[in-house]
Amino acid sequence: MAAGASLLLSGVGVHAAENGTGFYLLGSKGPGAGFTPPPGVYFENDVYIYSGSLGGGKSLPTGGRVAVGVDGNAVFELPTVLWILPEDVAGGRFGLSATVPVGWMKTSADLTLKGPRGHAADGSVTDTVFTVGDPVVSALLGWESGNFHWQTGVMVNVPIGDYQDGEISNVAFHHWGADVSTSLTWLDPSIGLDLSGTVGMTFNAENPATDYRTGNEFHFEWAAVQHFNEQFDAGLVGYYYQQVTGDSGQGATLGDFEGRSLAIGATVGWTFKVGELPLSTRLKYFHEFDTKNRASGDAVLLTLSMPLSITKPVSAQ
Repeated sequence: MAAGASLLLSGVGVHAAENGTGFYLLGSKGPGAGFTPPPGVYFENDVYIYSGSLGGGKSLPTGGRVAVGVDGNAVFELPTVLWILPEDVAGGRFGLSATVPVGWMKTSADLTLKGPRGHAADGSVTDTVFTVGDPVVSALLGWESGNFHWQTGVMVNVPIGDYQDGEISNVAFHHWGADVSTSLTWLDPSIGLDLSGTVGMTFNAENPATDYRTGNEFHFEWAAVQHFNEQFDAGLVGYYYQQVTGDSGQGATLGDFEGRSLAIGATVGWTFKVGELPLSTRLKYFHEFDTKNRASGDAVLLTLSMPLSITKPVSAQ
């Protein structure tokens, strides 16, 4: 279940473009990314921890300003409810999901520049916020055949979170966005090997508070995991991010500002029962490198998932 539900997760990590962030959470997909759980209602809670730095006196557009020499730390909680319908849809299983992020973020800058051409300057700035971000609603459709499991999904960022106008730390994005992705998992139960991959594209509308529109963002995530028994697995994970079109709008004073990043890391998973309730946990760690126009750092993602109810499937007529 954890693998299927995590396919829907979004978040607010430090990823690219305006504020150095994108609403799609890199690393949220992983082992079992193409797997869709049986019909029912599921709950998943993710805790995402990130620490990174732009480094080298580089600039970042944020809060309608340009920040120089940026360091950032963030901790987010991402509770998600997933509903897999009992009816077959196009020969597969259809699901709906909603996530409401809550988080803490601290951003420090050596210098911030104001105005359309960055004429006015402030000294060092530190901004800390703890609040509710933009909710994300999602839909998926998944199929399986033998050892192959595949899934396609779309998620939409709804800009109604607590946006702090003019601040350099923000949990909410204050703009509409959509991400479309496809995932494939090959899982051989006889040897316990899981090979998974996800490709996707994020599309962003303009932030009306800053007149800034982030360009389209491509992401690819992968996982190679060995299941040692029914309870424990471990393996490698990673992702590649590339902004494929430039930023635009009057607020895009740094031009295209196309970002790039690679990351590699490790994961362990553990499944157990509390009474009759099955619980799935997963820990993922990522180290970023080869970054451009975004922070480079380390991320930890801790996932706990469980079924709330299981529904008997309804066969197609």
